[in-house]
Amino acid sequence: MQNIATLWTALDARKRIVIILAAIAMFAAVLGLSRMATTPSMTLLYAGLESGPAGDVVRALEQRGVAYEVRGGAIFVEAGQRDTLRMTLASEGLPSNSSQGYELLDTLSGFGTTSQMFDAAYWRAKEGELARTIVSNPAIASARVHIANTGSNPFQRDVRPTASVMITTAGGDLPAAQAKALKFLVASAVAGLTAEDVSVIDSAGGLIGGAEEAPSALGEDRSEALRQRVQRLLEARVGPGNAVVEVSVDTIKTTEMIRETVIDPDSRVAISVDTEERTNSEAGAAGGDVTVASNLPSGDAAADGGSSSRTNETRERINYEVSQTEREVTQAPGAIRRLTVAVLVNGTRTPGADGTDTNAPRSDEEMAALRDLVASAVGFDEARGDVITLKSLQFEPQGVLGTAAEPSLWMSMGLDVMSLIQAAVLGLVALGLGLFVIRPILAQPRIGAPAALEAPRRSASAQAAAPASDALTGEIDTSEMDTDSLPVVSGRAAIAAATDAGDDPVARLRGMISDRQDETVEILRSWLEGEEENA
Repeated sequence: MQNIATLWTALDARKRIVIILAAIAMFAAVLGLSRMATTPSMTLLYAGLESGPAGDVVRALEQRGVAYEVRGGAIFVEAGQRDTLRMTLASEGLPSNSSQGYELLDTLSGFGTTSQMFDAAYWRAKEGELARTIVSNPAIASARVHIANTGSNPFQRDVRPTASVMITTAGGDLPAAQAKALKFLVASAVAGLTAEDVSVIDSAGGLIGGAEEAPSALGEDRSEALRQRVQRLLEARVGPGNAVVEVSVDTIKTTEMIRETVIDPDSRVAISVDTEERTNSEAGAAGGDVTVASNLPSGDAAADGGSSSRTNETRERINYEVSQTEREVTQAPGAIRRLTVAVLVNGTRTPGADGTDTNAPRSDEEMAALRDLVASAVGFDEARGDVITLKSLQFEPQGVLGTAAEPSLWMSMGLDVMSLIQAAVLGLVALGLGLFVIRPILAQPRIGAPAALEAPRRSASAQAAAPASDALTGEIDTSEMDTDSLPVVSGRAAIAAATDAGDDPVARLRGMISDRQDETVEILRSWLEGEEENA
């Protein structure tokens, strides 16, 4: 401590201020790094919770004395306790879902519960159960279901139930296929409800799966499906990245009904035959008396003028039915009107004579085979106007953007990089504090031999008479000293007395200098400063 006090008193005010500020900064740095090193690393526990469930989770963490942080709508806890807390909170039913399901019916008692109250609770429970099922989809963050029930009023006729689903996606828009699945999910859970009477509304994209956008979405989905089918087929032959496929599907966006009747006059069928026969017989007798002879065949009557007649008539009526064909064709939106497929295939690499690879187009036989495969994959119909364009051209090489994401050595070893960095910085600060602050303070100050001072400047005559060595040796030359101009020094009388008595004055002066070193240093400093000012 004596050395520290001596060193502190020997410093001027500026150096003292610098040391104080450096000590304060070093103490703050050590304190901050210590706090960072002792603070546990926080990781995400739950995010996107509503206010009620989030408050329940925070209350449970406070009861357990677990350190947590709330950043926006997320709750962070220590990384080592995250999995344990999730399992523990899940066993207690936390975080609880804000939408309640059939458990609402458990609170109803038989006394004081009317049929209207039970119906309202039942439909509310139905909506909550459907919302829970919809939220189980990873692409959906939250959902609300509203069912417009017709009730049990017997005087209502031709009233169908309807429903609406309000969803919030986790990111992006909900595809039309998933919206259609939600419609069938709600329609299947409610008796008498059809999928057409269910509306799905997205907070980001508006109405999903409406009638006006169904044909367009259907065409895009069909194009993507055909493109993936052709791409997978071609890459099996030419390799991944050597084929680019684009499919355009022109669909019918209007509803068209065609009714056609075709009559074939050359084709007839007898459906009924009506036959009618008529027979008429008539006989006439001659005039005169009737005798016995007239009644005999060979008598006179044979020569009489009597007559007879007989008529047969046959009629046939046949009814024919002409062949007739009636056809009614209804073209709904989404039918394919025209299909266009464009395929670009990379050429083949052929090694040249100089060792370099050259690209060459693929052969006509291979391109014809690939064309047949593409036509079969997309359902090519030339009568419909479909077009397939297949070309073999050289691909331009593209440089890789960025670097491949690979796990680093620290990640593979499972070490916390931030904790290691904090420990390393803390160690460097402690080492610097020990080497450059504490060690110099505690070390003993070394007092070395005084360096030889430079001789003061003299005139030419004095330099000529001066000895060869100009360095000061600590001895005072009294030959040119004016003792009268020297300041009064205590003990001067004793020096004079000693001189008169025959003692050596130089030895006496040396003894006084050793006794009063501070005064001697001040005198020499004043001499030097005076000579520098005169120079």
